Amino acid sequence: MTPRRRLAGIGAFTLASALVLSACGGGSGDDPEAGGGGSDAGIITVQNGEPQNPLIPTMTNETNGSLAISNIFAGLVYYDADGQTQNDMAESIESDDNQTWTITIKDGWTFTDGSKVTAQSYVDAWNYGAYGPNAQNLSYFFEPIEGFADVNFAEDQLQEDGSPKEGEKPASETMSGLKVVSDTEFTVKLAQPESDFPIRLGYSAFMPLPEAFFDNPDAFADKPIGNGPYQVENWTHNEVIELRPNPDYQGERKAQNDGADLVAYTEEDTAYNDLLGGQLDIVKNVPSSSFATFEDELGDRAVNQPAAVIQVVNVPEYVKEFQGDAGVLRRQAISMAIDRDQITETIYNGTRTPAKDFTSPVIDGWSDQIEGNEVLEYNPDEAKKLWDQAEGEDPVGKDFTLQIASNADSDHQTWVDAVCNNVRSTLGIGCEFDPYATFDEFLDARDNKEIKGLFRGGWQADYPALSNFLGPIYGTNAGSNDMGYSNKEFDAKLKEGNGATDPEAAIKAYQEAQTILFGDMPGIPLWYQNATGGFGEDVENVTFGWDSDPILYQVTKQG
Repeated sequence: MTPRRRLAGIGAFTLASALVLSACGGGSGDDPEAGGGGSDAGIITVQNGEPQNPLIPTMTNETNGSLAISNIFAGLVYYDADGQTQNDMAESIESDDNQTWTITIKDGWTFTDGSKVTAQSYVDAWNYGAYGPNAQNLSYFFEPIEGFADVNFAEDQLQEDGSPKEGEKPASETMSGLKVVSDTEFTVKLAQPESDFPIRLGYSAFMPLPEAFFDNPDAFADKPIGNGPYQVENWTHNEVIELRPNPDYQGERKAQNDGADLVAYTEEDTAYNDLLGGQLDIVKNVPSSSFATFEDELGDRAVNQPAAVIQVVNVPEYVKEFQGDAGVLRRQAISMAIDRDQITETIYNGTRTPAKDFTSPVIDGWSDQIEGNEVLEYNPDEAKKLWDQAEGEDPVGKDFTLQIASNADSDHQTWVDAVCNNVRSTLGIGCEFDPYATFDEFLDARDNKEIKGLFRGGWQADYPALSNFLGPIYGTNAGSNDMGYSNKEFDAKLKEGNGATDPEAAIKAYQEAQTILFGDMPGIPLWYQNATGGFGEDVENVTFGWDSDPILYQVTKQG
């Protein structure tokens, strides 16, 4: 989203090993300070899916990988269940002007290979993530740091498709705004004052990396060396990522269990049935087929709470039917043809809320009064009028069929079919689901610009701020701007909001930035998503956080 985070929505793999994965593990002994839950603790099993990319912090921007990353690594700060920022490795993060920040880290921390975590570990990792030739998905998050432009390709170094010309390299390999002062201190100079900079530092892009990573990134990819509450015991691709407590972790997130197995499911219904059958401990996503029943079936083990997650349909800028003024009219027409109230009630049984903006109601500063958001209201007459107007300007013809792409290993066809029913009946055009077998196949097709029409774009917040729903997705060349959208006025408003020292001024700028988005409609917001999950009878202390992810380290399980 997402970054992180592109929202997956996954389900279960059909293997006999699923029965074994819920067995008790051999923990780290009886000492709770050792990082395990003791002899009575068990290994918890958690619904997940196969990550799209290697488990490298600056490369992981989707939910299947991010659940692993957030538990393998410890950054300067972390977010508690309510989305509040808490120090992890940071001793202090200070600034007199919100532009030059002095960061002091706690001494004595190590990576799981025994090497020391130092200020250099952070600076090297951030420079690696920002450096253009490394092509990291999350490089955009380093843009506020002075010198970011020097480590990326200049416009005259790029080809028309955005790829670098042969032989071209950025002017520098390191950002001038990063300076190591000592093993426990470094400074960060930003291009402009940004008061919310410390809040961002709990996101995976800002995690440290050991020297071993730079020596052999390929070996690191399958078994990363982290400094968080868990370490990777084994990763069997398309089956399970086995996390075990890191006995050397020194932060507040010490594992209270003997480990967590992140099980790669391909069908949500299978995962939910495994939960009901006692073969799975935690389900992150209840299938829509069970929305009407899961709270009765699970009782107080059901989770249904607001989360910083939004579902949208994105519009690739390369699809010619949606280019120019006629293309904007078509985007608006499709949005106004969708009956969000009916879909969220009949399909999702109230576990979704119709969207009123591009962010999330759980984030401070959210408003349902953004200028231009009337385009999200169901208005079939106006939708048909706009579509016909577009046809008068640049016709696509009555035989045009709108395709909406998503992964088929999650429960998305149900809502896509409902949206298509709205579109067909209101606009008089064809509309159909364009399925990709797995989430990673869908992401690859999207990244390679192979999608023929619109595509699903879920976003799970990286950090609790309005800006996180705007910049990473809609900013020019942003890491999760999968549509290729670019608007200089939007970028300027985003920069204004990021630089505001007064929270009210920042909120005003972000709201004005959203008005620009409503004028262009690079994405069509659909609904806000609750965290809808559940857990089994053998586990306790299960909490789902502000971002909809289960907080694994505090879960306990009897062996």
